[in-house]
Amino acid sequence: METGEKALPKVAVVVFVVKGNSVLLGKRRSSIGHSTFALPGGHLEFGESFEGCAGREVMEETGLEIEKTTLLTVTNNVFNESPKPSHYVTVFMRATLVDPSQRPENLEPEKCEGWDWFDWLNLPNPLFWPLEKMVRSGFNPFTNDDGNIND
Repeated sequence: METGEKALPKVAVVVFVVKGNSVLLGKRRSSIGHSTFALPGGHLEFGESFEGCAGREVMEETGLEIEKTTLLTVTNNVFNESPKPSHYVTVFMRATLVDPSQRPENLEPEKCEGWDWFDWLNLPNPLFWPLEKMVRSGFNPFTNDDGNIND
């Protein structure tokens, strides 16, 4: 950051791509959360909808086409410990695959070691901090606001 430049929060959109009782996770290769498991997602572009960003990021990172994209929640995450402190407003979405037989590809190997499906009740460790915080709070991406399981 340049001298006198003010740090501003960024907006990230991440996606719980769900299939059965599983979610898609990848192992990060970045300065923030290196070697932790995280959802696909990325930065919201100017003028882009949350749904549009979710679809674009999942396609860019995994080659998967998603549908039924729903806003789940928003979190406020400040990373003070990272090599370059940052602040993210993270928009969590849920989506399903257009074609359930699609297999994820690792289209950004410099950012991710690979993608795989993990049962929600048996997630890998370590999870990326914002995701881990949600899991520990009892958050469930498979239920809607009234607590019912979604199809």
